[in-house]
Amino acid sequence: QVQLVESGGGWVQPGGSLRLSCAASGFAFNNYIMSWYRQTPGKERELVATMSISGSSTNYADSVKGRFTISRDNAQNTVYLQMNSLKLEDTAVYYCKARFQWTNDAYWGQGTQVTVSS
Repeated sequence: QVQLVESGGGWVQPGGSLRLSCAASGFAFNNYIMSWYRQTPGKERELVATMSISGSSTNYADSVKGRFTISRDNAQNTVYLQMNSLKLEDTAVYYCKARFQWTNDAYWGQGTQVTVSS
């Protein structure tokens, strides 16, 4: 059974930090490109960060560059998103996505809420 389980969301004040985790099971994690997306009500889901299978390549949305860091632990089948200097506009539900490296087949987690508020 394929599972992607996000955790680490919550409430934080502007300027604060959170670390999201996404634990994967039920598929060959080492064959999947991992990404974090986010979505707010009424808007399309947007890509936040992507990391290659080896971890040697990353891409970030312009809005989070320099503040967010994606990482993965292939031994633990887990991908992380370290979020620093959080802003009000970072408030969203954050989802992790696993995409098979040779096709567009993908799995999604259920999402974790991040709220940045004073």
